[in-house]
Amino acid sequence: MFPWNMFPFNKNNIMKQINPQDIEKQVQNMLSQFMPGKWEGMFNHEDMLKRATSMFQQNTDQNTTNSETNTATQDQQPQSTPTEFDVSVFETFDDIYVRTPIKDEEWLKRVKIYHTSNQVIIENIPEVGQRHVITLPSLIKKKGTVAQYKDEMLEIKMTKNADMQFTEVDVAEKL
Repeated sequence: MFPWNMFPFNKNNIMKQINPQDIEKQVQNMLSQFMPGKWEGMFNHEDMLKRATSMFQQNTDQNTTNSETNTATQDQQPQSTPTEFDVSVFETFDDIYVRTPIKDEEWLKRVKIYHTSNQVIIENIPEVGQRHVITLPSLIKKKGTVAQYKDEMLEIKMTKNADMQFTEVDVAEKL
């Protein structure tokens, strides 16, 4: 399996130690070093943040009004509780990894995994009959796909396919 625990961003302790004000100071320091002095007045960082915050608040306000109207229509329809399917796709230079947590080892007995040149299809997880199609970031080879289960995690490793075929396109002059 891929050594995921070697990456520093998997450790939550680092995220707890980060102070947003320190990051802000560092960004301002870097910008002041690389931008000429005459550009200083052109980029008002605080104004940009205020505009971004107001846009974000407008979007969340629209989403809450949309969700209120959706809940009114959902009350009329029978509720089906969709089970959440968590999947992550990671790409290295040679391979593509698809990882999903397996909460119950019974899932391993009924899971079916298929793939095309650019998609992975996972069936019967978490419930029988459910189908999840994951689009991959690049083409993969037909053979050599391996699935492993370890530490309540199903990992599917697929080898990338280097598509080096070029097709020349003729540009004709239109009269």
